[in-house]
Amino acid sequence: MDIIAVIEKGGIAMWPLLGLSILAVGTIFERLWFWAGILLKQQEIVNRVLDAATQNWQVAREIAMKSRRQPVGRYLYAPLRLISPEPELFRLALEGAADDELAAMRRGDKLLEAVIALSPLLGLLGTVLGLINSLGSITIDQLGTASTAGVTLGIGEALISTATGLIIAITSLAFYRLFQAFWFNQVKIFRKAGTELELLYRQDWLQAEDSEQVLNYNVPENNVNLYQESFEVPKRDRTPPQKPRSQQQPEDRTPVAKAKTNPDDNVDPDKSQVSESDRTAVPNPPGKPEN
Repeated sequence: MDIIAVIEKGGIAMWPLLGLSILAVGTIFERLWFWAGILLKQQEIVNRVLDAATQNWQVAREIAMKSRRQPVGRYLYAPLRLISPEPELFRLALEGAADDELAAMRRGDKLLEAVIALSPLLGLLGTVLGLINSLGSITIDQLGTASTAGVTLGIGEALISTATGLIIAITSLAFYRLFQAFWFNQVKIFRKAGTELELLYRQDWLQAEDSEQVLNYNVPENNVNLYQESFEVPKRDRTPPQKPRSQQQPEDRTPVAKAKTNPDDNVDPDKSQVSESDRTAVPNPPGKPEN
């Protein structure tokens, strides 16, 4: 049967169904090509990177960098490209890369979901429109006569759109579920590979810290003191410098009485207040006549 003839018999709803079928078929082939390339190479990449990480992290980094065309390669390369990150930063890099790659793997799922939802509805709409056209020209007087023979043919042709919509929806749903299974499998692989890589990195990180502590403990005490003295800034000498022997004065062990600089210092304060009359009544020195 010619496809164009089927479309014409199915009615106006067959043209939107044709467009949805083209979109669904294109998405399905693209996703099959995508998943075929991933499933055939990802396990090899994971094994190579993890084996190299047990011996040399630089080699593991180069393997992951060369495998960046694959999602798992980009995922493992995200933390390895960092320079001596802390374990927490290493884990955050893995989680961020996993979110990006897993989201990219679901490309096309929304389109298939739309096809699955719209195809049966469009098929049913075409059937309803076909029935309306077939039964609209029949009157009650013509029931059971030869003029109604073409009604059954019209109803059969109207059901073509429903069958087409169901075929498109069922096919799209089958591949949609297949792609979902592939995606869930990738989630497991990403978690397993990321956990193993993080454990290897944490072990090396702890061993490096322990080796540094052992080196610090094994340094002899004399060497530590010499090392500290070589970098220690000399403290300021707070003791005053010694004067030369020529400038030093001989020590006088005999107590020296304090010189009286002010004769009034030793005057009794009670006796220091002298009346004005007493100051004027001073006797003349001997040998001078009185005035």
